[in-house]
Parts: sequence; structure tokens; C-alpha cells
Amino acid sequence: MYYPEPLNKLIAALGRLPGIGPKTAQRLAFHILKVPASEARDLATAIQEARQKTIYCSICGNFTDRDPCRLCSDPERDHSCICVVEEARDIIALEKTRQYRGLYHVLQGAISPVDGIGPEQLRIKELLARLQGGKVREVILATNADVEGESTALYLDKLLKTLGVKVTRLAYGLPVGGDLEYADEVTLARAFAGRREIE
Repeated sequence: MYYPEPLNKLIAALGRLPGIGPKTAQRLAFHILKVPASEARDLATAIQEARQKTIYCSICGNFTDRDPCRLCSDPERDHSCICVVEEARDIIALEKTRQYRGLYHVLQGAISPVDGIGPEQLRIKELLARLQGGKVREVILATNADVEGESTALYLDKLLKTLGVKVTRLAYGLPVGGDLEYADEVTLARAFAGRREIE
């Protein structure tokens, strides 16, 4: 109401992005208006190209610009191990550790009855299809340590164990460098449950 209609539309569009409130949307919109026109065009082009050229890998469900993705087609990776994650962005976090050299499977969500998301809405059928043939020996469940992630992990654990595949779950507990006094009860309880002997 206070701004010209095109600016209002831009603020409204930016405000629909996750984590962007009204004030941040206004700041971003004003920034876009201040930069040279070429920068604004580059941003618009980058958004359009990302939408047009980014697809889901037909094997793992990760974002890619070619099918199959680079991870699935990499012969150096361990094809006998699949790490199951909720979202494609989780792969980046795991890859940054440089500790895992297997394949991935993106569920594209987690079981959440409150949000109307059941196992049928996730890429579980595709995961089961990947396990046919007996080449996969281990499935690592790397879902989030929240109610939805735990529910999803428990569901998959029961389902996959009937197939004779080794199912493991990422360990969780206290973060490195964290103070005990700031840890919540659930984190502390899991840290106790997952304790191990010092080597």
C-alpha cells in the first residue's frame, strides 16, 4: 500500500521464501532496486535457469543437472552402501565431512501424520527397488533427530530388516565443543545411550 505495485509484488514474492520475514523481504527488495540493472538481471536469470535446468536424479532423488547425477554415476563410490536422507541439502552436509564414500537416497521428506505425509508420499518404493539384486549390503538411516525423522527411521528399520539388509542409524548426542549445561534432556539421554568405551 505504501510502495508502487511492482515493488509490493517483489516484497510479497521474497516474503514467501522460507526464513524471510516482512522486514527482510523489504531489505532484499530495496537492495535489488539499488544494484545495477545487470546484477538484477543476473539474479533473475540465475533463478530461471535453476528452475529450468535442475532436475531430480532418477536413481537417488538428489538435485542434479544431468541424469543420473554425478554421485550415482561415480565408479569410485561404494555401491554396496546407501545413506538415506530426508532432503537433498542433507547430502551436502554429509559430503562436507569427507567421511562417507557410498551412495545416497533422498526421501524428499519425512513421515508426518500432522502434515498429512505418510510413507506413500516419500520415495520409499524407489529405495526398495534399489535394494533388489542383493548388491546393497548396508543402509544408513540419516534422517533428522526430531519426531518426524525418528518416526521415518523406525518405519524404514522395520521395513528393511525384513529384506536381510544391514540397517544402521547415524549416532547422535553432544556436539563437539558443546557445554553440558546447555544440552537439552533428550540430547543428554541419547548421549548416555550411545556412549562407548574410550579406545
